[in-house]
Amino acid sequence: MKTRTLTLFDPALLLPAIGDAFKKLDPRTQWRSPVMFVVYVGSIITTLLAIQALAGKGEAPFGFIAAIAVWLWFTVLFANFAEALAEGRSKAQAASLRALKQTVMAKKMQVPKYGTSWLPTPATDLRRGMTVLVEAGDVIPADGEVTAGVASVDESAITGESAPVIRESGGDFSAVTGGTRVLSDWLLVQVSVNPGEAFIDRMIAMVEGAKRQKTPNEIALTILLVALSIVFLIVTVTLLPYSLFAVAAAGSGTPVTITVLIALLVCLIPTTIGGLLSAIGVAGMSRMMQANVIATSGRAVEAAGDVDVLLLDKTGTITLGNRQAASFVPAPGVTEQQLADAAQLASLADETPEGRSIVVLAKQQFNIREREMASLNATFVPFTAQTRMSGVDIADRQVRKGAAESVKKYVEALGQPYPAEVSRAVDDIARRGSTPLVVVDAGKVMGVVELKDIVKGGIKERFAELRRMGIKTVMITGDNKLTAAAIAAEAGVDDFLAEATPEDKLKLIRSYQSEGRLVAMTGDGTNDAPALAQADVAVAMNSGTQAAKEAGNMVDLDSNPTKLLEIVEIGKQMLMTRGSLTTFSISNDIAKYFAIIPAAFVGTYPQLKALDIMHLASPASAIMSAVIFNALIIVVLIPLALKGVQYRAIGAASLLRRNLLVYGLGGIVLPFVGIKLIDMVLSALNFI
Repeated sequence: MKTRTLTLFDPALLLPAIGDAFKKLDPRTQWRSPVMFVVYVGSIITTLLAIQALAGKGEAPFGFIAAIAVWLWFTVLFANFAEALAEGRSKAQAASLRALKQTVMAKKMQVPKYGTSWLPTPATDLRRGMTVLVEAGDVIPADGEVTAGVASVDESAITGESAPVIRESGGDFSAVTGGTRVLSDWLLVQVSVNPGEAFIDRMIAMVEGAKRQKTPNEIALTILLVALSIVFLIVTVTLLPYSLFAVAAAGSGTPVTITVLIALLVCLIPTTIGGLLSAIGVAGMSRMMQANVIATSGRAVEAAGDVDVLLLDKTGTITLGNRQAASFVPAPGVTEQQLADAAQLASLADETPEGRSIVVLAKQQFNIREREMASLNATFVPFTAQTRMSGVDIADRQVRKGAAESVKKYVEALGQPYPAEVSRAVDDIARRGSTPLVVVDAGKVMGVVELKDIVKGGIKERFAELRRMGIKTVMITGDNKLTAAAIAAEAGVDDFLAEATPEDKLKLIRSYQSEGRLVAMTGDGTNDAPALAQADVAVAMNSGTQAAKEAGNMVDLDSNPTKLLEIVEIGKQMLMTRGSLTTFSISNDIAKYFAIIPAAFVGTYPQLKALDIMHLASPASAIMSAVIFNALIIVVLIPLALKGVQYRAIGAASLLRRNLLVYGLGGIVLPFVGIKLIDMVLSALNFI
């Protein structure tokens, strides 16, 4: 699903976000972020104090109180703006998805059998269990499973990929999505959803950031921020009576004002992370969508950041999904080219991927051109479960290819010898994890064609990256142990589970989870659905079955199993961004202590002047500078919150040290510099 890429401050996002920032001033909205709610209440109180000062009864000059009130409102608005900007990206993506929904007339079958009559029916009237006919040029009216037929389907409206895909009944490629178009042939599709439950509808709901639920880590962080805010609130409230008592006892001095205490409270509570927390979560889901992955919730994105075990289905995930001809092993007295020629003849009418790969390999290695069956006056002999062979009859010449045992019986029934060398070649090929097909021409054994699983290009390097990230990769397959071991070694996975049943997959996931590990799994088949439902992060391939997509908590529109690397990076990036900005937010309070506390209480305790290490122009300038910095730093950090902290595939300890150095030390140093510069500007302009 490719849409127009919106830049961070694209006018299409910026202008609505500004308006939404003001709409979010509703108390019911502000209450969702307790930290910013404190700032919100403080803004209201200082505004009332400014009005009181305007009437001549203020605790401080009107200009000072009004300026504090304005910057507090700006702090709230900037936090609202960050969240609105992140939500705007998600809403733009949702709008592009809605454009895919179209009203079509479906061909509802009265009897679910091709060739029977159908009734034109609006797609909105279709219900689960109904069967529709979709022919070349038709738009598939609803999500469903192919029950009959085979056709090429254009899914570019969903995936953004221009190459058509084959959809057919049975197997792991039977699911179709409403809104895609059939390019050739026909399909009978049994509708699997009711109106409003289609994949596109779920995608729209998933990308609506505003509907996102908070993740466990986000909830824990919110509790921490609330606790810090309560502590600072209690401390700030108790400072007023202390100040009044000290002034009364000394008989001189000036007590601290409510305006200054509110400014102190706002600057000391973690407003930076409080203002950006929602934006970080929404942006995490938005980045997932940009990677062409639909996440059902922020929980799934966040869990991806903590994954340490990855289970991958072999067929269609690690391998291409169909075994392909890899080599020709001739029998004694037969050349490799003669074997290739006979194997190609036996495969000319074989439309299976394996059969086509034999034709292609013969052409590539020996330039043996394909021949037309009609010109040869040949009769194709299809594969059957009984014979386990297929081939072609040309006049009196019979060419066959098939399973070794079946071909051996066939040859011996003809009274012809079956070479021992061929038996050894069959055993060697099977031991390597490949599939041997024996070829016989007019009763003479010509040799063996090796079919092997083709590991997807570049996947070994991607698994090495996952290993550096501390993630263990485990391949799951129904193949025998020899085949599984060979593929596992070639793909570079850490471990494998062979001859796996759905129950075995489920048991393995639960075993890892019982050890306290977080498990991710990718899969595309119905037999993967139970394991996907159990996994902490379950990425279903969009090319897979409806059952797999419904069991997963993510759907990869590109059907690329190595996409999990990006998913993990995005999850870790979201966790790192939140942690980094939390570290920065808490550490930058140190500078504010030295800026505000001496200024606020120097009238009560003159000795505190010694703490004014920044030598700020005046107490009023110090307080105003801290409040302005507190507001502007949110603005400065909005791009980082939306884009995310760059992830590096290094250990957790190294990441922690780097974060403490950059965002911990940076959070201490930057406010000293920023507050001093703002103070100098205010003094130069005589604002204070």
